[in-house]
Amino acid sequence: MANKKQYLLLTFVFLFINLTLGAKILIPMDEVQKDHLKAYGVVYHTLQKGQKVEWLLNYRGGSYLTNKSKSLIEELQLRGVSYETPSSSQVVQIRSTIDKNNMDIAVLETAAKIAVYSPPNTRPWDDAVTLALTYAGVEYEKVWDKEVLNGELSQYDWLHLHHEDFTGQYGKFYANYRQEKWYQEQKQKYEQMARRLGFSSVSAQKKAVASKIKEYVEGGGFLFSMCAATDALDIALASQGVDIVASPFDGDPPEKNIQSKLDYSNTLAFEDFEIYPDPMVYEFSDIDYPPSNQPELRSAMADYFNLFEFSANYDPVPSMLTQNHQNIVKGFMGQTTGFRRSKLKESVVILGEVKEGKQVKYLHGNQGDGTFTFLGGHDPEDYAHYVGDPKTKLKLHKHSPGYRLILNNILFPSAKKKKKKT
Repeated sequence: MANKKQYLLLTFVFLFINLTLGAKILIPMDEVQKDHLKAYGVVYHTLQKGQKVEWLLNYRGGSYLTNKSKSLIEELQLRGVSYETPSSSQVVQIRSTIDKNNMDIAVLETAAKIAVYSPPNTRPWDDAVTLALTYAGVEYEKVWDKEVLNGELSQYDWLHLHHEDFTGQYGKFYANYRQEKWYQEQKQKYEQMARRLGFSSVSAQKKAVASKIKEYVEGGGFLFSMCAATDALDIALASQGVDIVASPFDGDPPEKNIQSKLDYSNTLAFEDFEIYPDPMVYEFSDIDYPPSNQPELRSAMADYFNLFEFSANYDPVPSMLTQNHQNIVKGFMGQTTGFRRSKLKESVVILGEVKEGKQVKYLHGNQGDGTFTFLGGHDPEDYAHYVGDPKTKLKLHKHSPGYRLILNNILFPSAKKKKKKT
């Protein structure tokens, strides 16, 4: 009789587990994954269809668990993404493993609506983020100055800034490219747009755009940016009402003593930086590290940065942003290659850095009700990307840890907010 009761109890428990958990699909994100980058696209589309996904933080490289369906399996197979079909007991074991270790589960609920701030004359392969989104199969819409100034950013959950110069100095390409046709055409188009929108100069227009972007973040938006748009945005915010650009850009010289007129309280990530107004100097400021006007401090073979390992239970957002199958990531250059540690505000969270060095590569912070995340460098799989270089073929870099950092950012806005444990 006792054995019969035990059998009935076990049967009930088994049925309860199956009814509660249901059949699951595990998308592994460790070394067994055949295409790490396309896996993000599958997760994103799953969210678009109204199906929740569990992000298993620090478990097998940040794997995903969701309900099994025929359509999902077909999607995974079509995209060449590895998946597993764990039994109910295996799912229980996964949850137990997570509960006992520095791991956690973030429930992703809805797909973020994505916008990319990008000039109309920009080629899609000029930007690593648009490359990543396209390869992963994630939809996005383009916006530029008119849309930003008209308040249209409120329609989007997540915004990426293309490698834009928000100071109005045309990327500081004046010294090397001012005679090039593409540079002259860009300058003409930007000036026409500024006049059309009622601004006296491109620099005045870009500063107004920078302020709108900050308002978007403070209102709850998620901002991501790479390369020159990171420090150029903060420089524009610090110099509101101050002419910091040389005469080749706006027809008159910069104000005197501009350094003393900067308002660092208006910036997102950086403070106490020095601006370089000389049009013949490629750098915007001393935020960038290593600076482009000095010899390379490390070769491509020796250039790496480390991802910080966070407590998934107490720091879920930084944990989401650093999920990877590798904790040491190849470095890569850009107009802004990295960020000088001494120029960071105390409130900034360092996500990736050169240990015991001056360079911070990857950072995150809160501003109002929103967040910003900056990643230094231009292209994670093109070490020294130059103007006119061919686009990176991501099918050759399916397992890129650097590109994974970009794609982590499109998913974390989807996470259900948890009550703080402290």
